[in-house]
Amino acid sequence: MDKRIPVSREVDHGAARLMPDIDRAQGWLLTVDGAPQSYVDLDDPTHLEFEYAARLGHVLDCVAEEGAPLDVLHLGGGALTMPRYVAATRPGSRQDVVEADHGLLALVAERLPLPPGAGIAVHGADARRWLEQATPGSADVLIADVFGGSRVPAHLTSREYARATERVLRPGGVYAANLADGAPFAFLRSQLATFAEQFEELALIAEPAVLRGRRFGNAVLLASHAAIDTSALARRTAADAFPARVEHGRPLRRLIGDAQPVRDADAVASPEPPDGAFGIG
Repeated sequence: MDKRIPVSREVDHGAARLMPDIDRAQGWLLTVDGAPQSYVDLDDPTHLEFEYAARLGHVLDCVAEEGAPLDVLHLGGGALTMPRYVAATRPGSRQDVVEADHGLLALVAERLPLPPGAGIAVHGADARRWLEQATPGSADVLIADVFGGSRVPAHLTSREYARATERVLRPGGVYAANLADGAPFAFLRSQLATFAEQFEELALIAEPAVLRGRRFGNAVLLASHAAIDTSALARRTAADAFPARVEHGRPLRRLIGDAQPVRDADAVASPEPPDGAFGIG
């Protein structure tokens, strides 16, 4: 059977499609209901095709000494792009991936299997429910990349959720979330306010055009009780094919403005992107 042909399958939360990349022998794009979700290169798991994924890669590169193993919890699985990256760049890491779509997990396991001994455990479960039952202080890094279609689910946006992330992280651990918004940034500002209530240190990575409100796009939110190496991140993100800016301190406080933390009772999903605005990743 030719495994380089497109594969379409109904999964729990929509219609998934795996499409081969004609430019990379083992490159695959995963879409769900037409929205790009993940890109992986089975031959080179360090290749991060999507801009937001490259920024998460920079975060992972900067949180500890190069090559040192980490305990990482991933909320949202997709095609397991970031877990594969950690396994390749930080051998010996222990990783848990939580993905609610069992059908998607089965498709990825069948068509894009993990290499033996990767140290990646995949769990079919709701991200919030798993987080609230996870062992306290068990993760060095928590990466949240959960989208229902092209929107972050409401129950992963509240102060109660932020407290659950803090509970799972070790002292000095880092929370990193892939978010999406556009001007006037009501959702993004509320997320910053919510995590500022729980963590002393915040940073935001996004393209200048997104930060200036010129277009809808991804932004990576970082939160920690320890200082975030924003200088190292700024150098790396500035050198990307699509350079990004790292905001922290006073500019970030100005962006938050009068935004208030979100409670479970008031939480809403992130906004729907305009047609053709961008790929979630």
